[in-house]
Amino acid sequence: MSMMDKLRQMLKGHEDKAGQGIDKTGDYVDGRTQGKYQSQVDTGQQKMKDQLGREDRPPQT
Repeated sequence: MSMMDKLRQMLKGHEDKAGQGIDKTGDYVDGRTQGKYQSQVDTGQQKMKDQLGREDRPPQT
């Protein structure tokens, strides 16, 4: 079982809270880097939300 599978199991039913945590973390990183890496942080946030929202789908390449 992969780490993402374990995370999905733990967060099942709490996707909204996980999304809020991802947003808060991204905002913190943006603040600490003074927005220098904002586009990379936003991309990472979206990918994490996409991964956590999936149900037993294989990863896309």
